[in-house]
Amino acid sequence: MNEKISLADIQAARERIAAHIQPLRITASQDLSSRFDSEILLAHEYLQTTGAFKLRGAMNSVLQLAPGASGVTAVSTGNHGRGLAYSARQAGVPCIICMSELVPQNKLEGIRALGAETRIIGKSQDEAEIEARRLVSEEGFTMIPPFDHPHIIAGQGTLGLEMLEQAPDVDTVLVQLSGGGLISGIALAIKAQKPGVRIVGISMERGAAMAASQRAGKPVEVEELPTLADSLGGGIALDNRWTFNMVRDYVDEIVLVSEAEIAAGIRHAYFNEQVVIEGGGAVGIAALLAGKVAPGGKTIVLLSGKNIDMELHRSIICQETRET
Repeated sequence: MNEKISLADIQAARERIAAHIQPLRITASQDLSSRFDSEILLAHEYLQTTGAFKLRGAMNSVLQLAPGASGVTAVSTGNHGRGLAYSARQAGVPCIICMSELVPQNKLEGIRALGAETRIIGKSQDEAEIEARRLVSEEGFTMIPPFDHPHIIAGQGTLGLEMLEQAPDVDTVLVQLSGGGLISGIALAIKAQKPGVRIVGISMERGAAMAASQRAGKPVEVEELPTLADSLGGGIALDNRWTFNMVRDYVDEIVLVSEAEIAAGIRHAYFNEQVVIEGGGAVGIAALLAGKVAPGGKTIVLLSGKNIDMELHRSIICQETRET
C-alpha cells in the first residue's frame, strides 16, 4: 500500500472502473446562477447506477480484491453499502453490510435488493464495526471501509477528474463532507492539476465528525444524532490514517448547515431544479441558499445522492418535517 495517494492512482482508478459506472453529468443551474450573479454548475452524481457516488470507490476496491476472497464486508450508513453490494454482485463475491439502527429502512431495502446481507448492530457505526471486524477475523472476509482507504479515495477522486474535464476554468467546488473519502479524492484530483481551485466541504451541524476533528487538530468522537443528512453521519475513526490529513491539507473551508437549511436545499432541488435528492446530497445547495458559502467565479455544486425515503421527501416538500 502506498503511503501517499497520487493523481496517477486516481487516473488508474478511472480506467479500472470506467466500464462499470455512469459518467458524471454537469449542467448549469439557471436559477442559482441568476440568484448569485455567478455561474453555478450542478454535478448530477445522484444519476450514478446505485443512486450515489459511493459506487466509484467500492467498485475500485472490489476490482482489486485478492484472488479467492471469501467475501467483502463494510460498515455503512447506506450508500457505501449499496455501492459495495452492487460491486460484489458484479464480481460474484458474498457481501455482508453492517450498520446501526439509525440507518433508514429504504437504504436497508436497497442494499438487500442488490443481493447483500444486512446486519443491524447497535446504535452507532462504531458498534456495527465490531461485527464487521469479527467477519474479517473469524470468517476471512475483506473489510472495505467507506472512506479511509486508498482504493476508496482514488475511486471517489475520479469525480474530480471528470469535473475538471467538463469545467476546466472552475474556481470553486462544493463537496459533501462526512468521513472525507469523497472530498479527499476530489480535492487531490483537482488541486494536483489546478492548485488554485477552492474546495469547500459541506456537512450538517448535527454530528459532523470530520469538522469537529479538524477543529480539535486530531480525530475525535462525536455523538451520532438523527439528521436529514443521514448519509453524512458516523465517525472518522480515532485511528484514521488517510482522510483526516488529506482534508486538513487539501480542503480550504468547512461549512455546516442546519436541518432547516438542508430541508430548504431539498425543496429547492425539487421545485427549482426538478431533482429528487437526499439530505446529504442537498447540503451544497443548502449552504449557498443560507449564505454560508459565497460562490467565487464558476462554482460546481456536487449533488451526491438521491437515496431518500420518498415519504420523508414528500413531507419535506410539503414542509411537514421538524427542522430544528
